[in-house]
Amino acid sequence: MKRMKRMTTLLCAAQVCLAAMVSAAPLSITLPPETAVFKPNALPGYPLAQQKCSTCHSADYINFQPPGMTLAQWTAEASKMQHVYGAPISDQDVNIIGAYLAVAYGSAHASDADVQAASNPPAGQLSAAPVAKVDAMALLQNHACLSCHAIDHKVVGPAYHDVAAKYGSDPQALAKIASSIQRGGAGKWGEIPMPPYAQLSPEDLQTLATFILRH
Repeated sequence: MKRMKRMTTLLCAAQVCLAAMVSAAPLSITLPPETAVFKPNALPGYPLAQQKCSTCHSADYINFQPPGMTLAQWTAEASKMQHVYGAPISDQDVNIIGAYLAVAYGSAHASDADVQAASNPPAGQLSAAPVAKVDAMALLQNHACLSCHAIDHKVVGPAYHDVAAKYGSDPQALAKIASSIQRGGAGKWGEIPMPPYAQLSPEDLQTLATFILRH
């Protein structure tokens, strides 16, 4: 009899817990605004890191790495992001970003010969393929834009459809959107910052702005 009463009590308790779980409101978590930034530096890897690295993780991730890492170690870390995690960076980007990180966060100096060589590859190495006009979708994929945006729904940033709706009647829309892509920023669509894409050419900026306005 006692055993039966105990089983009944346990069953009732389980039913109460289940009912509480079903009726509980969904948990909502609001993260604080992003405040971490990459250390400013004159090396070309600084804007490149802002552009490419910020699409996947906070600048705080850099601070979590061991202090005093060498050029080779930082370059290996950037290479891991490319080959293991699929970061949208080229082999050349790996070297340029690695050189910046080694100087800004590691033991290297901007004047080191190997840092300069990694940061400023010879002009003949900048592109092995013939120069060709790149379409908008290729630009979006190559620069990881689609990690934060979609055409018809909000991801991290606004949908391109919403951007087009906001600026569609503005005669300066093309220039404003191109400037926003180039300079980055925060506050127009929320607190999460958009990294600058300062290395995009005027033609690429025009291509992306035109694509967005058409959607």
